[in-house]
Amino acid sequence: MTEQQEASRDALMTRIGQAVMLLHGGDREEARNRFGAIWSELGEDGDALHRCTLAHYMADTQDDPGDELAWDLRALTAADGLTDERVAQHRDALAVRAFYPSLHLNLAADYLKLHRPEAARLHLDRARNAADVLTHDGYGGGVRAAIGRLEQRMRDR
Repeated sequence: MTEQQEASRDALMTRIGQAVMLLHGGDREEARNRFGAIWSELGEDGDALHRCTLAHYMADTQDDPGDELAWDLRALTAADGLTDERVAQHRDALAVRAFYPSLHLNLAADYLKLHRPEAARLHLDRARNAADVLTHDGYGGGVRAAIGRLEQRMRDR
């Protein structure tokens, strides 16, 4: 990969990160608008790491549970599309493997909102099984705790 290509990829991740900051700051509409503009640039065949990251966060900007599910499914599809070559080329791509528990957790929550408990259980099981790749830091602990909370919610239903 050339330096120019790497710089372009880093600039795109910076733009995605800026939109994530807007989302976490409470400006869902502006984050959704920026994610949408970036998605239009990337397209369905754009870089898998960028599509995964963007779709994962774009799901959180959706008001409709069906739309949220569609974006979470795009994120999972993009994560599955990361090639070993791409992972080797970009250090952040390695973090995508640790994204799987969160990706499946989000899908489980989506399916639960849509009153599809069997699909929710399937993805919750996948989230739990994928959680062994998580480190014992704030992110890993947060995802594990969220898995536990969703399991409890499903038992309480």
